[in-house]
Amino acid sequence: MRRSILVLTLCAIAGCGDGYLRGSVTKSQDGKTYFGVTDDNGGSCEPLMIDGAVWRHPIGEVAPIQSGEHTISCGVEAGSEISFTVPQGVVFKFDYWGP
Repeated sequence: MRRSILVLTLCAIAGCGDGYLRGSVTKSQDGKTYFGVTDDNGGSCEPLMIDGAVWRHPIGEVAPIQSGEHTISCGVEAGSEISFTVPQGVVFKFDYWGP
């Protein structure tokens, strides 16, 4: 009985996320790398910018992206970028604007 409780506890702890603060990451079906924004900072993000360019995809839609370090921001205000890393071969869905 104790062993069952220990195993369930460890599984619950391990399943508390995929280890990515800024969003969810799943393996892509075709091995390519994709990115999407599922939260536009509560609807107050205009224009939504990725790596300094306007993100022209609707909220929730994923599009191809290069793996590696990227930035996201609301508008062109200097210093307001959030950095995040997209691993290769995944679908990264950005959903966290917090600290």
